[in-house]
Amino acid sequence: MKLKYLYAQLFILSIVSSLNAQHDSLKVKIKNERTFLQRAILPASLIVGGSLISGSGFERGFQKEVRKAVGNDFAFGLDDYTRYVPIVQMYAADALGVESKNHWFDQSKNLTIAILVSDFITYRLKRWTNKRRPNGGDILQSFPSGHTSFAFTNAGVLYQEFKDTSPYLAYSGYVMATTTGAFRVMNNAHWISDVIVSAGIGILVTELVYLFDPIIKWNPFKKVKGISFIPQIDNNQYGFYLCKRF
Repeated sequence: MKLKYLYAQLFILSIVSSLNAQHDSLKVKIKNERTFLQRAILPASLIVGGSLISGSGFERGFQKEVRKAVGNDFAFGLDDYTRYVPIVQMYAADALGVESKNHWFDQSKNLTIAILVSDFITYRLKRWTNKRRPNGGDILQSFPSGHTSFAFTNAGVLYQEFKDTSPYLAYSGYVMATTTGAFRVMNNAHWISDVIVSAGIGILVTELVYLFDPIIKWNPFKKVKGISFIPQIDNNQYGFYLCKRF
């Protein structure tokens, strides 16, 4: 009888422990979802706000004032390069041993997924909206800005990886992304709404990728030490180096 009573107690304890574990897991899930919703407010506001001013008189007036300030002949291709800076920063930090949230392979995996998703959204919207660029032309692909969504996607990944260990590095990517968007407007290649919406897309996509990051666990390099993943940018050629330290 005592043995049966002991088994019954153990069985009840196991059920209680299981319920507690499920309750804790549910609490963490709810907390993560609430946190994500809070973080999604900014990018969602950028997307909605930018969409509302697209094609408005305010936007046209703003563009005229910008061109008047910088000069109608202003053209400087800095934005072709600043959009890549957050990627270079991330892998340079890895090579220098700066602590990050994820392994370099997981960083690359998340970066690739985020770029593919944000590019898909950006170029679908370009085709649907058929908005003319401020500098004219027959190609109606102004809204949103591909340069800017790419830059903010890269900056978002850099932020996610280093926000807990190196905040200055984490936020510096957004400085480069904002510079990219600003020069798209200054160069008369995009309207202000184009870059605002693109910024929202880039930030929101990276938030979603990192929300689901724990689901994609595959990493063949997890136990391999001394390997660095470094980007190569040379004129119009882009690639990556894999470096092994012995």
